[in-house]
Amino acid sequence: MTALSGIRVLDASTVVMGPYATRLLADLGADVLKLEPPEGDIMRRAGQGGAIFAHLNRSKRGLVLDLKSAEGQQRLHQLAAEADVLVHNMRPEAAARLGLRKADLDPVNPGLIVASAYGYGPGGPCSGRPAYDDLIQAASGLAATMGRASGGAPAYVPMTLVDRVVGAHLAFAIVAAVACRARTGMAQEVEVPMFETFADLVASDHLGGLSFDPPEGGPYYPRLMSPHRRPYRTRDGWIAVLLYTEAHWRRFFALLGREQELADDPRLRDHVARQANIDHAYGLVAEALSHRDTGEWMRSLSEADIPVSAVNDVEALLEDPHLRATGFWRQVPLPDGSRLRTTAPFGRWSATPPDPPGPPPAFRTATAEAQGVDAARRAAWKAKPAAPGKGDQT
Repeated sequence: MTALSGIRVLDASTVVMGPYATRLLADLGADVLKLEPPEGDIMRRAGQGGAIFAHLNRSKRGLVLDLKSAEGQQRLHQLAAEADVLVHNMRPEAAARLGLRKADLDPVNPGLIVASAYGYGPGGPCSGRPAYDDLIQAASGLAATMGRASGGAPAYVPMTLVDRVVGAHLAFAIVAAVACRARTGMAQEVEVPMFETFADLVASDHLGGLSFDPPEGGPYYPRLMSPHRRPYRTRDGWIAVLLYTEAHWRRFFALLGREQELADDPRLRDHVARQANIDHAYGLVAEALSHRDTGEWMRSLSEADIPVSAVNDVEALLEDPHLRATGFWRQVPLPDGSRLRTTAPFGRWSATPPDPPGPPPAFRTATAEAQGVDAARRAAWKAKPAAPGKGDQT
């Protein structure tokens, strides 16, 4: 038994945000059936070999469903009648056209929870606009904050950060709605807008003195904005170090043989002084770390119980000794004889541990042919999809 055993989820979402939310649910044991349009989820053809699709949609079953057709609508209603949750990431107007609102599905299952994530919440001038990860990184202030911190132009984080953070919020909302229904019997429609959700995260860190009325200063958290807040160069590479508590600072200066400097310099004397002079404080750390090798610093800082980490690239993660020891990397067999290297489900569960991850759903080409999809598209899908999920449904 897993945490979400018996919860049946219809996943009508595509790309990253919705599929990430439903993957979290599948990791915890929910039975997730991915509903794909006749042209397939575009992420099947994104990245090397459709890798992103495979990671986002592992442990799910799959079904091609043309929601624009009468037959597709009939099948949707049949599936909805037996489901607990329906998930999509369409704008409300598009969802209404395809019959995916709770009001559309209540006649067949009033207990169905309908959960969605889309760009902008209702009632504002941006409502109904299309939105993607890059746009919300820009609109939320993240891109400008990245540029300000680096001293350069606004910049995007090189991963689909907004999609995944909002997707996690969507998963939280779904679990909360399921818990509410279990307590009260009330099923509901839950909407998670990208802009508002991610703006909350940026504001929580960087609204600063503007949080108060009247203001108690300007925006931005100085420590996070320091140009020295980055991995530090050592004599032979890079290292990540964070001196946070008074004890960390004392131990670090002791390693340098400079304890008296920490006591005498008013800019370093305590937490308040260091925050007010964070560039000076971090600059001293950067200069000191540059004089020894990475391995020497890793040993001495670890022995002093000062937070320290190697600076891994993506390839190094595959050989990271901690990740290997904890079973983080998993191998999922695929029908063509290859294997998908993916990650373990999150967390440790004392009573309901998750099952090992399963393969993503294959695109059901027979269904595609029956719906009149041309041969060129079928060939493209065949080249990219991963394996069929447990008990693919047709």
